[in-house]
Amino acid sequence: MTGRWFETAALRALLEHRVFDRVIVVLIVLNAIGLGLETSPVAMSLYGRWLLAFDQAVLAVFVAELALRLAAYRRGFFGDPWRVFDLLVVGIALLPGGGAFTVIRSLRVLRLLRLVSMVPSMRRVVSALLTALPGMASIIGLMGLVLYVSSVMATKLFGGIAPEFFGSLGRSLFTLFQIMTVEGWPDIARGVMEHMPYAWLFFVIYLLIATFMVLNLFIAVVVNAMQAQVTEDLRDDGEAQTRLILEEMRAMRLEVEALRRGRTE
Repeated sequence: MTGRWFETAALRALLEHRVFDRVIVVLIVLNAIGLGLETSPVAMSLYGRWLLAFDQAVLAVFVAELALRLAAYRRGFFGDPWRVFDLLVVGIALLPGGGAFTVIRSLRVLRLLRLVSMVPSMRRVVSALLTALPGMASIIGLMGLVLYVSSVMATKLFGGIAPEFFGSLGRSLFTLFQIMTVEGWPDIARGVMEHMPYAWLFFVIYLLIATFMVLNLFIAVVVNAMQAQVTEDLRDDGEAQTRLILEEMRAMRLEVEALRRGRTE
């Protein structure tokens, strides 16, 4: 039993070592380059066989790594959502390549998202985004409401003037979404203003509300969540450093007491 415990502890130490993580990160990056080259007909005609062989070799390494993690952590493996995420994205690549699985098999590029779980800074960013989801949902709802109300108004006001942009509710939704991204909106506005000179009021007010207010609120929620995540990480690091200092002080105190006892004896 003790020998098995030592084997598990040694395996965990290997899997959690920085060198091991760096090797996996390098393989993920190389795999990303290989998958990109597979989209080139020239590269596939010259090195297609080698690219496919390398992809299969990297996949075998990832499967072996996950098998080792399952053996090391057992039930605890599924307690970490990042490990479950790795298992899913690697499992997709193991699906058959033909028939109904052809489209799903093309999702093997998602394997590159393992880089997020392997790099701590990326994990912090994703964690911050996940914590910001409740606030983001409220702002997305507000944005959708503004977009819908504005689209109904634009369809009724400009549907007969510019049917290619506002002829239906669907076209108005797409056009106003494009305007919200500040892409080509002056051309759309000027085309409408040739027939309705005061139409600029609608577009300016819509841009002020949808782009400069709602979108900035969206960005503010994300930035606030990231700042909170950084603060929490700094606090955790500070607590870890404090514990380390206290442990060193206790060790020094024990050494001093041992020296005192040695002198008295």
